[in-house]
Amino acid sequence: MPDRNLINIANNLSDLKQQIRDAEVAYKRKPNSVFLLAVSKGQSIEKIGKAILAGQLAFGENHLQEALPKIAAFPNKKLEWHFIGLIQRNKTKKIAEHFQWVHSVTDPQIAKRLNEQRPNHLPPLNICLQVNLSQQKNKLGVSVDELSDLADYCLTLPHLKIRGLMTIPFPKNTFEEQRAEFAKLVELFNDLNAKNFQLDTLSMGMSNDMKAAIAEGSTIVRIGTALFGTRDQ
Repeated sequence: MPDRNLINIANNLSDLKQQIRDAEVAYKRKPNSVFLLAVSKGQSIEKIGKAILAGQLAFGENHLQEALPKIAAFPNKKLEWHFIGLIQRNKTKKIAEHFQWVHSVTDPQIAKRLNEQRPNHLPPLNICLQVNLSQQKNKLGVSVDELSDLADYCLTLPHLKIRGLMTIPFPKNTFEEQRAEFAKLVELFNDLNAKNFQLDTLSMGMSNDMKAAIAEGSTIVRIGTALFGTRDQ
């Protein structure tokens, strides 16, 4: 008898991919230009395994201690693990060793530690700079005013590859408001590329604002509950 949970996750994944494709068409994006990152924070190893069987190969984790057993459980070299949460200084070594991407670099000290602790036998660690668009002190991210300096510094670090920008905007009620918030990140992205940074990644958009993010140019959407269902922890 088929496993109902596997069918659900497989169906959810298929539905999400179709929503992304439809949004690409609706907002005149190139086909397959938006990448689905499955946010597996709080989800079980069993659910992640079912998502892998359904064809999902990229997973985002917020907490190192939760992520490491999951990474160890799936030694498949085709998998990509993305760290998307707050980076504590005492966790940078393990993050640098076990992840292919980090979306949440916010300051030079964290970037320096990730660079120094990235093993030499691994390719440069792909990073995004997380930007605090709202400029609120309780929001994680580099300020808009300090972004260019941080990007300049990251270019000097040989074991990091700066790929783009990430944001988690303050929630907005309407589609138009969501788009306007994401447009701020796109403007910063374009400004850096005008300075020859050659960025290619905009990590923005989650379940509630995915379509607005795609409309504004997102290349990675981070989706959790819509794929896996409620969190297990």
